[in-house]
Amino acid sequence: MSNKIRIGVIGAGNIGNVHMQEFSKLADQCEITAVTDAYLPLAEARAKEYGIGFVAPSPEALIEDDRVDAVVIGVPNQFHAPLAVHALKANKHVLLEKPMGINAEAARDIMRAARDSDRTLMVAHQMRWEPVPMQIKAQVERGELGRIYTAKTGWYRRKGIPGWGTWFTRMDQSGGGPLIDIGVHMLDLALYLMGNPKPVSVYGSTYAEFGPKRKGIGTWGKPNWDGVYDVEDLATAMIKMEDGSSLTLEVSWAVHMDTDSTPFIHLMGSEGGASYRGSHGKLLTEKFDRPMEVELRAPEQDEGARQRLSKHFLECVREGKQPITSALTGFTNNLVLDAIYESSRTGSEVKLNWDY
Repeated sequence: MSNKIRIGVIGAGNIGNVHMQEFSKLADQCEITAVTDAYLPLAEARAKEYGIGFVAPSPEALIEDDRVDAVVIGVPNQFHAPLAVHALKANKHVLLEKPMGINAEAARDIMRAARDSDRTLMVAHQMRWEPVPMQIKAQVERGELGRIYTAKTGWYRRKGIPGWGTWFTRMDQSGGGPLIDIGVHMLDLALYLMGNPKPVSVYGSTYAEFGPKRKGIGTWGKPNWDGVYDVEDLATAMIKMEDGSSLTLEVSWAVHMDTDSTPFIHLMGSEGGASYRGSHGKLLTEKFDRPMEVELRAPEQDEGARQRLSKHFLECVREGKQPITSALTGFTNNLVLDAIYESSRTGSEVKLNWDY
């Protein structure tokens, strides 16, 4: 038992439950020793379900508890930075749900705390551990695509606004709409597959054509019709990199278009390309003056991206390794997201400020 990493989960809702499911499968490596939630009866129910010994009365009490080595933070975006900073200062390892911060300033607070700590800080971008993107990444690292000079990524949901009127649709609690909710996944994955080029400027636009009319409502979350909708429901952007490459990002919660609501990425390289859509992908090139392509698929028996993510976090905690989804990757995402929102407000290109 002394060699197991003791985990405390802050947030017992949908995403917190996912983390508890995954870490409970790794009982030989870790133990979930504490849980808390703003609605304590839910935390008590999870404790009973997973055999968790301690229901903390607050996130702060969980962080300070000696029975916890690592903290999983799965709460609304506005609380990410204060809880992550508190945990790092309390010498706890942190697995933080995306986005790292509600905005770039919050992400800067986390970056400073992570810089001053010897604990692990990892952002839970599970799409990096999906099998097809992993296959594509392996080919990129082998140089099969050559120089990736541009890429296009997105996620168009036709009718998928979550929790209308709840924290999901309040700018002061979520930081934005689909751009910060699902767009951050695609931005993070695309930059990773491109080889982590450094973004330097952004031009973008956001639109709210559905939410204010109470249209485009999805099935995730329970609506609060007395609540507020002041975020976008579609965003589009062009991101330019220090090395001259570029990335186009397009995401929506609701839109009138022919879409299967599946996330996608297209990488365009000097020697080859790659496309990813859901559980399928392709490698594309030209040989003998003819176009050629290779199909990529997820294996039939696959442990799942979330399980690989959980194993990676535990490995980083045990060995002191830098996580693949490090604090810097989370900060990068927040810088770009903020720049897109600012560009939409001003109508101008926005340069990124990397100071922290």
